[in-house]
Amino acid sequence: MSTEHMAGQDHERLAALGYKQELSRVLSLFDNFSVAFSYLSPMVGIYSLYVLGLGAGGPRYIWTIPIVVGLMTLVALVFGELSSEYPLSGALYQYGKFNVGPRYGWYVGWIYGFALLATVASVDSGSVLYVTNLLNIWFNTHLDASNHVTLFVITGLFIVLSAILNSVGAKIMGYVARFGVYVETIGTFGVFIALAIKGFHQGFGFIFTTQGVQHASTNPLGVNFGGSWWTGAALVAVLANVYIFFGFESAGDISEETKEASRQVPRSMRNALLYGGIASFVLVLGLLLATPKIGGIAAVIKGGIPLLLGALPSWLQDFFLVMVIIAFFSCGTAVQGAGARVAFALARDGALPGSNAVKQVTAKHKTPRNAIVVGTIIPFLFLLLVLVTPPANGWHILWFTYPAGVNALYALVSFATSGIYLSFFLTVLGAFIARQRGWKPSGSFTLGKWGMPVTIGAMAYLFLMMLNIIWPSALTSGRALFNYGWITLVVMFVIVAIGALYELIARPSNKS
Repeated sequence: MSTEHMAGQDHERLAALGYKQELSRVLSLFDNFSVAFSYLSPMVGIYSLYVLGLGAGGPRYIWTIPIVVGLMTLVALVFGELSSEYPLSGALYQYGKFNVGPRYGWYVGWIYGFALLATVASVDSGSVLYVTNLLNIWFNTHLDASNHVTLFVITGLFIVLSAILNSVGAKIMGYVARFGVYVETIGTFGVFIALAIKGFHQGFGFIFTTQGVQHASTNPLGVNFGGSWWTGAALVAVLANVYIFFGFESAGDISEETKEASRQVPRSMRNALLYGGIASFVLVLGLLLATPKIGGIAAVIKGGIPLLLGALPSWLQDFFLVMVIIAFFSCGTAVQGAGARVAFALARDGALPGSNAVKQVTAKHKTPRNAIVVGTIIPFLFLLLVLVTPPANGWHILWFTYPAGVNALYALVSFATSGIYLSFFLTVLGAFIARQRGWKPSGSFTLGKWGMPVTIGAMAYLFLMMLNIIWPSALTSGRALFNYGWITLVVMFVIVAIGALYELIARPSNKS
């Protein structure tokens, strides 16, 4: 099939859905996959959450990876079917709009868009620890990653640089994401190989043990699961992987810039999730087997991943540190690009304040530059929250306490995962409603007779895991390691309530 014919089919499908081709359709299957994989980013997730996963679940927490990946694959299959039917920028917003209605789609887009832009602030701020470590090593500086000014400046630079690259064309975004895939491959499989050559300290039996984390007296994080691993520690430890394995849906956000999107995007989603699962398992396996005999997991909890890599030659430590920083940047760039496409899709339907400006596409690069500006300003506003940190006794708000030492940015970015799961659940629920109404998918990728069972399975997983993410608990419990007690639930409620208030007043869904 000729390139011209494939482009013609893409344009025809877009026109059939009520839109014209405005963006530059330049991304290949590998580019599309790379954006999705860079957002998912095993390195970013594991380097950010390994200590919490290990401390909550012990070495056995590694086995939650295939469980989460397997169940999230059900979601990827549903999204693949939707992306094949509706290959449009904005992905989840469009799926909700076409399956249920404009108002429903608007709510999905509002929640999903906010979660994406909160993720930009989360990912880029997470890079600061590694950037300051590298600068201190190379230039003998004494930068403190916890310093508010340092955190703001470095995170801000990452956000702006990502915006510049996103603005000069989708192809550049694809190149950055491609490079991110190579870096992730080196930084996951490479770390495993390097640690193996240096010599593992533990046998394979170690990964089946809990090391007593379910007991308060032997838990290295000092939390109490009442002696229960399966119904206590595991339900918290699994969150370290739940917070990693999404982002594959961003392949759909850039559908209008991808060649043969109806056929390629579903493949990208599945491949990003599968490869991300394999890479994550390999990296975590290497880190676990490198756990020192003396000190065990308690030493790792205290020293983090740098303790494990400290056994490697200094030049190799620096090399992997650079790889981590690049992975963080590539992830942040991919998420910002996806968030900008959601803003563009909403604005194109007149569903945002200032829609006429936000929906504009540049003549030269064919990118939604003003939407990218939105995807830059909002994370910057979120970033201002690093300046707000509670006192030593925390803040007492109504019936709950905001924990001490947790700056307001981290409370907001906890919504990055809860908001994603809520928007995912609403999207799959929308597919279920559409099927009940008689919708029969007709895209290049369909689930056939498995459509309803897979949809129900995905919906059940998302609902139960969302409850696991937001369920409020005492600050002394293990669950508070992730949701800060009531904070995640409250932040999610506030953002949804603001959206509901705006929708009630402005009725943006009536314009789409």
